[in-house]
Amino acid sequence: MSDKIIRELNERFQNQSPEKVLEYFLNKYKSKIALSSSMGSEDQVLTHMILGIDKKAKIFTLDTGRMFPETYDVIDKTCIKYGIKIKIFFPDNKKVEEMVNSKGINLFYESIENREYCCNVRKVEPLKRAFDGLDAWICGLRHEQSVTRHDMQLVEWDEVHNLIKINPLINWSEKQVWEYIRKNNVPYNILHDKGFPSIGCRPCTRSVKKGEDIRTGRWWWETPDHRECGLHK
Repeated sequence: MSDKIIRELNERFQNQSPEKVLEYFLNKYKSKIALSSSMGSEDQVLTHMILGIDKKAKIFTLDTGRMFPETYDVIDKTCIKYGIKIKIFFPDNKKVEEMVNSKGINLFYESIENREYCCNVRKVEPLKRAFDGLDAWICGLRHEQSVTRHDMQLVEWDEVHNLIKINPLINWSEKQVWEYIRKNNVPYNILHDKGFPSIGCRPCTRSVKKGEDIRTGRWWWETPDHRECGLHK
């Protein structure tokens, strides 16, 4: 897709609500669009919005095999509340076995290269399979989440996967996210109440102190400009 079209879409929706953005793209792409959910607070907001527009909309998540029990709980609660089945994609077991047996069970602490290798096996490769047959994907990214996300736009062209990427909450604050969750009784991961603003794999996620950057709890042993798993390059 050309830069001109992306620019026009961003101009068209820059002052529109997330619901209006979602309504347009869900109607345009129908079965060719899906929400990629990490089961975090932003994605739970989007799940609620999306299902209010289209009850049959596609929603999927990635199970890396090293998730928190609380994350599995919120998957269950979400499916029950909305009467849906979130599709779950797993990493290739042979690739996981090869990685762990060659690099160790906690290889990600040893180097950035090892951590990115693990993320690629457990997240990036399953994501590629999840994208099969899609023309667009929806994400819960926000500008204030990280220094690596300041330049992201509402609508982007994902050159890696050749898909349109929509970030309906890109300009929302954390306050707006939580006001929406409470107002609409949206299920959320209880770890958010225990100092976990961003939740990923258990070994690579920790709680953060009051006043710390949202992403300091993810891959905290690395510098801030490296704290992405490869899903949003």
